[in-house]
Amino acid sequence: MIYEAMSCIADELNEYFRARLKIAEDLVILSGIVNQDGTVAIQGENKVLLTLINIEKEPSVKSNAFAGGARTLVNMPTSMSVNIYVLFSSYFSAGNYPEALRFTSFIMAFLQEKPVFSSANTPRLNAGIEKLTFEMESLGSEKLNNVWATLGAKYMPSVLYKIRMLTFDSSVIREYRPRISGSERDSEPV
Repeated sequence: MIYEAMSCIADELNEYFRARLKIAEDLVILSGIVNQDGTVAIQGENKVLLTLINIEKEPSVKSNAFAGGARTLVNMPTSMSVNIYVLFSSYFSAGNYPEALRFTSFIMAFLQEKPVFSSANTPRLNAGIEKLTFEMESLGSEKLNNVWATLGAKYMPSVLYKIRMLTFDSSVIREYRPRISGSERDSEPV
């Protein structure tokens, strides 16, 4: 479900950039910033990286089920709600720093205009996801430094969002098999 949510976010932003800036290329990509070996994780420059940086259980949602008024614990699988933290990083060449700032601003404007993705306003939202609510997170300089140090990268223009309540239910998680290049079959959930 995390992949589906983040893929939907990237698709929505790419569509926004195509309409607003009249560009054909997808600029928003799902990617880490640095590989495990310390090398840059993406090929090329002038992209906006969408990176998952944390997952937390939603503390306000109780996941225990009780039967009747006796408050007897029912032994049944329950869903779990989580919040995910995603970082939008503008990875542009040094000579293109103003563009990095511009794209960071576009992302903030887009998510201010559309702070909630639901099936009503986002048709491509996966059927297993009810809605995604975006909240911009403000980090002080110490926390920001810790985030970038943890990622193993140098700071670049970026904005962090908390996406509230992605509900996990084991019955809706599917295996994803990417398409093999040169194959006639498309990628399909199993």
